[in-house]
Amino acid sequence: MNNYETHLDKNDANFIPLTPLSFLERAKDIYPNYEALVYETRSYSWTDVYKRCTKFASALEKAGIGLGDTVSVMAFNTPEIFEAHYSVPMTGAVLNTINVRLDAKTVSYILNHSEAKVFIVDRQLHSIIEKALETVEKKPIIIDVQDEFADQKLLKKIGEREYEEFLNTGDENYIWQRPKDEWQAISLNYTSGTTGNPKGVVYHHRGSYLMSTGSAVAWNMPNRLNFLTVVPMFHCNGWGYPWTIPMLNGKTVCLRAIDIKKIFELIKKHKITHFGGAPIVLNMITGASLSEQKKLDNKVHVLTAGAPPPSIIFKKMRALGFEVMHVYGLTETYGHVTQCAWNDEWNSLDEDKQNEIKARQGVRYPNTEDVKVIDPETMKPVPKDGKSMGEIMIRGNVVMKGYFKDKEATTKSMANGWFHSGDLAVMHPDGYIKIQDRSKDIIISGGENISSIEIENTLAKHPAVSIAAVVAKSDEKWGEVPCAFIEKVKDIEVSEKELISFCKETLAGFKVPKKISFRELPKTSTGKIQKFELRKIAKELN
Repeated sequence: MNNYETHLDKNDANFIPLTPLSFLERAKDIYPNYEALVYETRSYSWTDVYKRCTKFASALEKAGIGLGDTVSVMAFNTPEIFEAHYSVPMTGAVLNTINVRLDAKTVSYILNHSEAKVFIVDRQLHSIIEKALETVEKKPIIIDVQDEFADQKLLKKIGEREYEEFLNTGDENYIWQRPKDEWQAISLNYTSGTTGNPKGVVYHHRGSYLMSTGSAVAWNMPNRLNFLTVVPMFHCNGWGYPWTIPMLNGKTVCLRAIDIKKIFELIKKHKITHFGGAPIVLNMITGASLSEQKKLDNKVHVLTAGAPPPSIIFKKMRALGFEVMHVYGLTETYGHVTQCAWNDEWNSLDEDKQNEIKARQGVRYPNTEDVKVIDPETMKPVPKDGKSMGEIMIRGNVVMKGYFKDKEATTKSMANGWFHSGDLAVMHPDGYIKIQDRSKDIIISGGENISSIEIENTLAKHPAVSIAAVVAKSDEKWGEVPCAFIEKVKDIEVSEKELISFCKETLAGFKVPKKISFRELPKTSTGKIQKFELRKIAKELN
């Protein structure tokens, strides 16, 4: 008999299911009058935020919302979507934040698939919403967000209820219930759905709690930080930071839309210390005009994720006073699961080498049990030689519960006890991961595997290149050849011939793009390049 299991059972005194909702309650209790949430001229203390969340939760419950119901939100980064991260799960319901750039057909699919009973929407999105609702089988309760700081010409009433009006039907003394089980769903996030209908990724309270705490440790986030919401809060629940920041009594400053001039203004006004952004946002910052840029009064820590940024971006950001850390994750893992944790021994290296290291995806987060680069055929880790390619696989408490209503896809994604990311990478001798490509983005030319990222990084070093994206183009002789799409830097001219010659200086011949097209690149709302669109264009190029 194990004596440590005798008369030592779980009870209400020693075991309470983990939930990030507790962070807001703690902030209210300890720092009631501290400024917590800011948007333009609106400012709320922790007491204000807590009361608003409980009132809205109460109003939802009065409207019949409870355990296991879905509440969808389609809004920009304003206080309403921040509050929904607390008010919705306070009722036992599940929060579903929807990408504001989706088309009506996809929005309709999500509302139907999630069986949304309430839909909170920004009035600016009326044209998409009205069309989407035409094919929704069971119409949800529509609650409008009327933003006085939005362009009023773009706004139109959608639902019968307005957010503030609905909120005021609730009771600020509402007693919310913790989840009875920390495995209980807290949110539902849909993938991009580039190869079909999007998949619904289900998060639980435990994973969200652990991601929030792990993120704070990984990024060395201090108490009382000032956080700017550049990353849309519909994206992996804002990378989890709507839950992390209250834990640290930080101030959250809302940014409705990406505006580089506005970003610099808010950094200065609120002494912003931290924000996250896709590489495209960093590119916009470094490429901003002198009139848009403002001298930073303090170091600003920036987290970037998505496609691996060219090493030159780190150099440019540091020159402006930003300290960038690269992380890696997926919707299926609550956001980030690896970071390029810095080792002091690298300080003696030259700047170019340091920046090259910073572009790695790094090592696992404190809240991630295991991340390896594995050969998907043998399920054995690849050699740590920086050359052998395999698939990034993950396991731990921050892997999703699974795909909503999709047992087959869930089972397939977690085969052999690992979550299969679909991202191809190498493992360096020091244990740091470096992504080579998405499995679908690898270019196979004449039997040779070519990383599109390697070519993109080379092109990005040319002074005339603002953004580069490379995809496969069909070729009668080689099967596939690299095809590059370029957004140019303003006022700097460059030709296709010049860029091809530039690539030949450092790349093997078979890796050099055979075609280069200059155009604005299609992007998601979070700044990711939509390569599936570029593949379509590549088919039409001569």
